[in-house]
Amino acid sequence: MAITLSKLSPAAAWQPLPPAEWDEAAARHLLQRIGWSATPEETARAVDDGPLATLKRHFAQMPAFPKPPLVTKLVEDGPEMARRNSRGDEMARRAARREARERYREALAELTIQWLQHAAKPEHAATEKWLLFLQDVWVVGVEKVRNTALIYDYQDTLRRVGLSNAPLLAKAMSRCPAMIAYLDLQQSKAEAPNENFARELFELFTLGEGNYTETDIKQAARAFTGYRQVAGKFVFQRRQHDAGTKTVFGQSGPFTGDDVIDLVFRQPAAGSFLPREMARFYLSHDPLPDAYTAALGAWWAKQDYSFGKLLAAFFCSRLFYAEEFRGNYIKSPLQFYLGLAQDLAVTPPPLPRRVIGSLRQMGQLPYSPPNVRGWVGGRSWINSATLAARRATVNTLLNPTNEELLNGDERAALRAAGGLARFVFPQERFDAWARLPAPEVARTLLALVLPSRRDDDALAGQLAAFIETEAANSRPRSAVRTALATLLESPDYQLC
Repeated sequence: MAITLSKLSPAAAWQPLPPAEWDEAAARHLLQRIGWSATPEETARAVDDGPLATLKRHFAQMPAFPKPPLVTKLVEDGPEMARRNSRGDEMARRAARREARERYREALAELTIQWLQHAAKPEHAATEKWLLFLQDVWVVGVEKVRNTALIYDYQDTLRRVGLSNAPLLAKAMSRCPAMIAYLDLQQSKAEAPNENFARELFELFTLGEGNYTETDIKQAARAFTGYRQVAGKFVFQRRQHDAGTKTVFGQSGPFTGDDVIDLVFRQPAAGSFLPREMARFYLSHDPLPDAYTAALGAWWAKQDYSFGKLLAAFFCSRLFYAEEFRGNYIKSPLQFYLGLAQDLAVTPPPLPRRVIGSLRQMGQLPYSPPNVRGWVGGRSWINSATLAARRATVNTLLNPTNEELLNGDERAALRAAGGLARFVFPQERFDAWARLPAPEVARTLLALVLPSRRDDDALAGQLAAFIETEAANSRPRSAVRTALATLLESPDYQLC
């Protein structure tokens, strides 16, 4: 039986889980929270390996994600696109801008699909979800940046330093061309500092509200003047930089942006900020009591803000496995979709219109957070419209695709990918299951998609009776498919 938070002091909460409490349920909890799902095979391996070895395997390194071809072409053609956008009469410039917008849109669709395909691989799940978490802290939105090449570079920057340490990540983000565009550093100069980046650096990225003053923001903004992006590269324009003395957090000097970031991570609030954000993203929709995040934060600061040490402490802790944090976290649309892909062993198809449309209807598109605060998450994911979109997504993955409804580009993309087979759940598996006794089918389906309920005799009995009734009224294949869809649309499957 898992312990409850009320029986753990802040100091004891972050001690490693005792080996005697590590079991199949704990392993499944870990895998579902660090990644998208917990397949029976992955769960069995985690039980054997233990929590720390499982974490080390999943977070050993950030897997490379190659630049999609259309993004590469955008980078290559960038100078020419810029020239066309600034030359000729107004009609020619307007046509150039329209063409650029269309190319950015097509490249963004390709980037989204290829990232989903990359993230859906079980061996990539934990690191890609960690990237998604970092993107929900260091927020950048494509709607304002309006350049897919910069968005790819932003995610790639997080990928390169996302397992290092928090100060290094903060410095990399301050130089990230997409961030420079998103928070208006491009216009910040000595005689007119723009405060947007400095404000969000303190409030949303590193410290949280109440841990800085307006004077700190104004002074810090001066330190980031002269930060520019030119042709997708960071450039420091010294002539635009305010090299004078600034006073930030009570310290004075001719601070640069890096100096300000070093000062940030000397503040007590810097230690507890990211653990608090991790708890919201990975653990509970309700905030942890401050004493618990403060205890972990104080320890983390002494570890030089190492992400590797924070991940191990957080996900191996007794607190993480407490009873009240199990099986009650609402899956985000991306976790729902990518978890479906893992559970059903299918690959997100190269069909942007269908896939991106589904994610939009469910309420979460990669690279498109609602604002600089990121996704609200939690109960906001669930309403009648988003639940209907989740049901439609299940139906799409379980039923054969009617290729007559696809356009020419979509059919060509499927042919280039080798056909439909790996993008839809294999119909022959329904036929094989339909030849088995209904109680055996019920247990098989529960083990596949709701393993925590596979020994629930009442649920298995209800499901078996449902299959028998449906099989009598329709084709056996349809009965099994409907039963599987019912489980995937159930309230239990929306939680992890």
